[in-house]
Parts: sequence; C-alpha cells; structure tokens
Amino acid sequence: MAIARLHGGPLDGQILPLEQPELDSLIVPYGEGQIVYRRDGAPQHTGSADGPTEAEFWFIEATDDIGNSADD
Repeated sequence: MAIARLHGGPLDGQILPLEQPELDSLIVPYGEGQIVYRRDGAPQHTGSADGPTEAEFWFIEATDDIGNSADD
C-alpha cells in the first residue's frame, strides 16, 4: 500500500491512498471542478518493514475558483 500526502491548496494535510505509487500527478474532484497536485521528490518508506510507501504531492492548480461561494 502507498499513500499520497497532500500539501497546499484546499486539501492541505490530507492523506489519500495511492493505488499506483509511480504516479507523478493527482487530479482530484473538488466541488464542481477538479484540483491538481504534482509529486515532488522520491517516495519514502519503501522498505518492507518501515510502514506504507509515502509520496508527497504539492498543489498546482484548480479548474474552478476554490474560495468561498456566494452562499456563505
């Protein structure tokens, strides 16, 4: 099992399961649009006894505005 640790953007601090540890980017649905995170650095904890493989992904862009809606 591998996990993606997200940095920046609306999902900052979230951890997601990563079915394909070799992915370079994640496109995640968010509201009516999508947000894009890109991998930065090599995977960590790749040994058999040091926990799940972990990759860090950083916020790149959103397809829609991600601020507060007019309803707030």
